[in-house]
Amino acid sequence: MSVRVLLVDDQPLMLVGLAILIGDTDDLEVVGQAGDGREAVRLVRELRPDVVVMDIRMPGMDGIEATRQATAEPEPPKVLVLTTFDDDEYVYGALRAGASGFLLKSMALNAILDAIRVVAAGDALIAPSVTRRLIADFAGTSATPAPDTEPAQDSHLIAEITDREREVLALVGQGLSNTEIAERLVISAATAKTHVARLFAKLEARDRVHLAIIAYETGLVPRRR
Repeated sequence: MSVRVLLVDDQPLMLVGLAILIGDTDDLEVVGQAGDGREAVRLVRELRPDVVVMDIRMPGMDGIEATRQATAEPEPPKVLVLTTFDDDEYVYGALRAGASGFLLKSMALNAILDAIRVVAAGDALIAPSVTRRLIADFAGTSATPAPDTEPAQDSHLIAEITDREREVLALVGQGLSNTEIAERLVISAATAKTHVARLFAKLEARDRVHLAIIAYETGLVPRRR
């Protein structure tokens, strides 16, 4: 079955370029296009896409609020944020709003297609090295947790995990992949993957980015000053 994709961007050229490229694939299908967040939320409810490729800065409702509303749906899509990264700090709000990952607008179109597939498969990581940079910036620019992150609840959940799981969570918070975690802790990649899967369940995390945020909010990874 094809991955059903909703494209959201106020730049027509971006929409057209992605739509044409996706149209040439066998496993991805554009089911709708929106030019602002309000229209995006309406189409999410109407079309039930698997993945939403979401811009941040748009007229009217921005991508952060649209992400929050889209991921609050009973059967939410995966949201992949579009950002220029270096100068768009709104991406951090989007992650807290429920985005599963992010894209750089400077990425090659084929790389964007691969990223859509990765997120559709349930993985929040586009590339561990890029994710690590994002997480590091997140820690440095977020002085206090957002009201909807419920740090007290996260702290309670942290108390229920094992010492080894704490180690793994801290490394996820630093942006390490399962293979890198395995190397750091001298365990097999399969064991590292099992620990991450248990963290998803115990911490009720939607993806690795959410785990990383929990690691920062609970102090397992120090914030940069």
